[in-house]
Amino acid sequence: MDRDAALDRVAEIVDYVDRTATDGPTDGDDPALLPVPVREVWVYGDVALGLDPLDRLDVYVTKDLLMRGDADRAAEFTERFGVAGVGKTVDADWAAAYPEHLRANDNGHAAPERCLAAHLAGDDEPIHLEVCNASFTDNVTQRLKGAMAREAYGEILDPRGVCLWVDGRRDDDAMTKLRGGELAFPTLSEALGMLGLDDDTATEAATAMRERRAEATGRTVRGDVV
Repeated sequence: MDRDAALDRVAEIVDYVDRTATDGPTDGDDPALLPVPVREVWVYGDVALGLDPLDRLDVYVTKDLLMRGDADRAAEFTERFGVAGVGKTVDADWAAAYPEHLRANDNGHAAPERCLAAHLAGDDEPIHLEVCNASFTDNVTQRLKGAMAREAYGEILDPRGVCLWVDGRRDDDAMTKLRGGELAFPTLSEALGMLGLDDDTATEAATAMRERRAEATGRTVRGDVV
């Protein structure tokens, strides 16, 4: 993926999230809606390092709970699309406007992270979306603890991230620095070492993370609750 194209896609995602937060729903064929409220948008990994081209674009989204749900409409979507929980876990107005992006988990319930991924990225785009209720920095720590306990190094979240949007405020300076390749980050193993891993473990973990990432194709998504 060409770096400029990748950053243009990031800018489009930030623009859309910002529009849903600041303007709310709009009239016309493209209402500014998301399946759940979004609080933060980050990029991390290769795109933060200034690499060109990129194998994949990694985006992190912090979501909030759907506080103003419409559970009374759940039966409507279960009957029409076979997806339960619309109006409880994802916004019913969004699902009505964008039924093509409605996604369920393995139990048949609306999955916010899968819905967000389907809405924000095309099927074949080399984009990975991480979705969590916790901020990027908090989740990096929690994921590291869990992965180390299970020796599942491939599940560690790359800590080298850049926040582009938070609580309705966009960081245009961060985007400018991203586009200019002005941000300095350590290597992956060095970054893991800064989080407390010894040299050998950090090297092994970095290798496992790269191998797992290389196996991915098209749009991928992971949802977390911390």
